[in-house]
Amino acid sequence: MGRIFEVRKATMFARWDRMAKQFTRIGKEIVIAVKASGPDVATNPALRRCFQNAKSVGMPKDRVEAAIKRAMGKDTTSYEEIMYEGYAPHGVALLVDAATDNHVRTVANVKSHFNKGGGAMGNSGSVSFQFKKMGVFKLKPEGLDIEELELELIDFGLDELGESVDDNNNPIIVLRSAFTDFGRLQKALEDKNLTPISAELEWIPTTTVPVTDEQAEDVSKLIERLEQDEDVNKVFHNMA
Repeated sequence: MGRIFEVRKATMFARWDRMAKQFTRIGKEIVIAVKASGPDVATNPALRRCFQNAKSVGMPKDRVEAAIKRAMGKDTTSYEEIMYEGYAPHGVALLVDAATDNHVRTVANVKSHFNKGGGAMGNSGSVSFQFKKMGVFKLKPEGLDIEELELELIDFGLDELGESVDDNNNPIIVLRSAFTDFGRLQKALEDKNLTPISAELEWIPTTTVPVTDEQAEDVSKLIERLEQDEDVNKVFHNMA
């Protein structure tokens, strides 16, 4: 057990529209999850994950229900999940997770963001080899024996467990699993009646790039530009 460094800290990229952006992202994820595996949370782990994340950001119940109804409609917009890759200034690798109903529009916008932000968009596979896809669960530490929890979850796919802080500098416990073990770990937490603050699939860097404060600011400006795009869900980086 140790301290886990979060490679995607929202506090680095202050945005007034953060809550609206989160609601939009989760709404898209609900549509994608329902279209893929139906509206029953008992048989749809992806939808359960969406519900957990909706609750963690205070998304109103009526908006969640509206997203489910939209997903079940015949004329509902279908979203395609796409990962774009590239480099920010100073050799920092970026993965841009997007969900779009218009691939041509989104790829043009993302390329423009890279260019204007001093980076360069790459081809598929150009930087993703520097990351690994993992399940990431965040829990409130209150009432938890961390060492005991770690031992109990190892058999259910737990790969890493450590301490961190949220965007408001409150302590949290971060659990990580291999992508293929996400469902197993999610089920184990449910069986222990532990409700995560959030449950996400994230790209964790296998190597990091050291940067100065000034260089980090350059990279952060590009990430902020990308994250403000309506089609972009998340941006992952490998800054140290």
